[in-house]
Amino acid sequence: MEYLNDQNNQEFIAFEVRKVEEGVVLVHFELKRELNPEDLKRIKPPDPVKNKLSKNLLILSGRGPIWLYGFLIHFYHPVKAVAMFDPRLDGAVVVESHSNEFEIGSIIKLEG
Repeated sequence: MEYLNDQNNQEFIAFEVRKVEEGVVLVHFELKRELNPEDLKRIKPPDPVKNKLSKNLLILSGRGPIWLYGFLIHFYHPVKAVAMFDPRLDGAVVVESHSNEFEIGSIIKLEG
């Protein structure tokens, strides 16, 4: 599954959604220019409900400012759990969870 943002966002950010394994999806973003805080008003990430992501652990990946990650973590609140990819760990750290299946602070290892 791949998703690119609508025309309003393509000038400064693009998103891609990939299924990692059953119940785990990765949302990767790429900035096309330096963001300003005002850009948050126009960012439209892939919708977790419309794209049927809410029953999954969602891993966020991409290089961006910490306030963008705060925005995305809040935006993806409806999903089962949110983790942030950390290449130093070869995995993603769970930072928000609505499920006993995923504990805050646990590392989800990613293959290759």
